[in-house]
Order: sequence, then C-alpha cells, then structure tokens
Amino acid sequence: MNMEIAAVNALPYEDFVNIFGNVVEKCPIITAAVWSRRPFVNLGVFEAAINEFIDALPESGKEGILRCHPDLAGRDLQSGTLTLESREEQARAGMDALDSAEASRMARLNDQYKQRFGFPFVICARMNDKATILRQLSERLRNERAVERARGIDEVKKICRLRLQALVLTDSPNKL
Repeated sequence: MNMEIAAVNALPYEDFVNIFGNVVEKCPIITAAVWSRRPFVNLGVFEAAINEFIDALPESGKEGILRCHPDLAGRDLQSGTLTLESREEQARAGMDALDSAEASRMARLNDQYKQRFGFPFVICARMNDKATILRQLSERLRNERAVERARGIDEVKKICRLRLQALVLTDSPNKL
C-alpha cells in the first residue's frame, strides 16, 4: 500500500482500523487505541505509539496478544485460515514446505511450548528461516515464563514493524 504518513493521519477511524488492525496479529483494539494519538510525525512515531500501548499492558494483556498468534506451521496454515499477513510470513520462512519429520517436530515442540507457557511460540518468521525457527523453538522452551513472555512481545514488535513498513512510507515527512 505504501501510504504517506499524512494520508495515515487523515484516515477516518474505521479506515485506520481496517488498514492497520492486523499489524499486531488479530489485535485491532491496539490500532483503535492509538488512532487518537494522531497526528504521527512519521512511521517511527506511529510504531512507538503501538509499542507504548503494548508496554503499558499488564502481563495478562501481553499474554493475550501472544495468544492471538497462530502456531507456526500449525492447524491454521494447513487449513488455510491464517491471516493473509501470517500466511505470507510463514511461507517466506518455509513453514509451508516442511518435510514430514520437520512438521512432526514442529507440532511436538509447539505443543510442548503451549503446555509450558500457556501461549503459542512467537517469532518474526520474516527474519528467520525454518531451521532457525525450529532451533529457537527448542531453545526457548528452556526459558522462564516471564523471560519468554518478554521475548514473545519483542518478536510481536518486530512483526508489527515489518507490517507497518509494508503499509506506510518510511521516510515521508508529515505535511501538517
């Protein structure tokens, strides 16, 4: 889409939420909340508003954000019910092309992760390949819950940044 920040600032509420509502997976409430913080001077300020909203949430709210994410190479990918963004991100990382051994390992590790932490494993798929994702999933199973919650939220912010960059021109000055 690549909108200028001035066009973002001029969007009515409904359009703003429709366009940016999935920059944090299945959490349009975040976008709805930051709409009132317009005008944004640039993309970085828009991104910071989202991050500040997330950071101000209690731990249960942060876990809620993590629970909105699908399993990597999971049921939603197989059934075609992923969001467009997640489908593209997982495909880019090779999650849609796992061999049977990789798929079995991924499913087992995803299940262990969710049982241990109570939310799905989140990693910025666009910044990783399937080998790295599998390794990270295995390694992160050893983390403490608070450490992993914080790590997951850091990954959510990376995903959000890349999704915003796909929608908004990065260095367009605001012409207020």
